Amino acid sequence: SPTAKEFLELAVKLRKNIIVSGGTGTGKTTFLNALSMAIPEEERIVVIEDSSELKLNQKHTLYLEAQQADAYGRGGLSIRQLFVASLRMRPDRIIVGEVRRGEALDMVQSMISGHSGSLTTVHANTAADALVRLETLSLMSDVEIPVYVARAQVASAIHLVVQLTRYAEDGSRKVSRITEACGLNTDNQYQFRDLFV
Repeated sequence: SPTAKEFLELAVKLRKNIIVSGGTGTGKTTFLNALSMAIPEEERIVVIEDSSELKLNQKHTLYLEAQQADAYGRGGLSIRQLFVASLRMRPDRIIVGEVRRGEALDMVQSMISGHSGSLTTVHANTAADALVRLETLSLMSDVEIPVYVARAQVASAIHLVVQLTRYAEDGSRKVSRITEACGLNTDNQYQFRDLFV
């Protein structure tokens, strides 16, 4: 709806950390691209992807793409390595096409240490699943951290989850809900508040 669109544009301008969540083929990358149009023109953006799909309109955009190692194991670049390198490029914003592995930890830590306004996508069917998936991926990094630390970091890093759904009846792809992540409750469980359903 126009209201939801305006809300998301404001959230991007206010540098909220936003996750676009959905199953395969729900249009996460396309939606992330559309969301990026709300980023102010003067900001320096670094886009990190496994394979280059995003195309931003802003002039100050750097694209970093992961690279497979050759047959001898040389020349490979992981999303994780690119992420660490991107922090030295003084970005105003970092956009990760999709988090799939341990780079989730780097991303979450950068979100809570001054690189706000990050956008990314994740495979999940609900807002709760999206945060649990980020937490699980963070634990897959080579840094040993306890589960409760991973959970606390994800809870303080993520502000909004935009859930996309593909409807089998007509094949349409829609935003099914926009949910605010409200930290952890006393039982250490994620709390949410649906803003648009």
